[in-house]
Amino acid sequence: MKIQADYNNNYINYFTGQHKSEEYKKINPHATVPAATDGDLVITESNAILAYAADVSGAESLYPKDLKQRALVNKWLLWEASQWFPSCYIYLVEYVVKPLLQSEPDQKVIDGESERMNTLCELLNDQLGKTKWLTGENVTIADFAVASPMHLHEASRLPLEKYPNLKRWMTEGMEQLDSWKNTQGAVDKALQPNGKPNGQSNGQSKAAQPDATRQ
Repeated sequence: MKIQADYNNNYINYFTGQHKSEEYKKINPHATVPAATDGDLVITESNAILAYAADVSGAESLYPKDLKQRALVNKWLLWEASQWFPSCYIYLVEYVVKPLLQSEPDQKVIDGESERMNTLCELLNDQLGKTKWLTGENVTIADFAVASPMHLHEASRLPLEKYPNLKRWMTEGMEQLDSWKNTQGAVDKALQPNGKPNGQSNGQSKAAQPDATRQ
C-alpha cells in the first residue's frame, strides 16, 4: 500500500545543520524537514505533503474523497502534529539522538513527559481496539502519519508493551507494509548505526533500562 507519486529525493543532513543553511531556507524559511516542491508550489509540513501527494496521485483509498471519511483522516493528521509527534520527539531525542551525540538522556525530562505519553498511548489503544486501522478497516495516510514518529519505538523506549492494540497495529500492521519496510532501513542507518537501540551495550538487557525534526 503506497502513494504512486513521482518524486526526487534530496537528502538533508539534520545533524550537520543543513536544514539551517541559507540554500535550504529559501525553500523552507522555518528550517524544518521535510519540504516538498511541485513547480512553483512549496509545501513545508509532512502531513500536508502526504495529503497533497495522495490527491495528486489519485490514492483515494489512502485519502478518501468522501467528506466524512476525509474528516476522520484529517482529525488524526492534526492530532499527530499537535499532540503525538511532540511527545514522541522527546523520547527520540533523549534515547536516540543524545546517545548519537555522546550525551546522556535526562531522566527528569522523560519523567516529565511520561504522563502525557501514556495518556496519548491509551487514546490510540482505545481507538485501535475498535478498528483495525485508525479510521476503519482500511489503512490511510493517517496511519502513516501517526506511525511516523514511532519508526524507532524500541530504541525510543515507547511504552507499547502496556498497550496491546497499539503494539499490534504498529508491529503486525504498519511494520509489515512493504512501503514501510522500504523506509525503515534509511531510518535505522541514520539513527541506529550500530544496529541496536542506542544506549544499550551488548551485555546490557533492555529490562535494565528505564522507561529527529520532522514537522
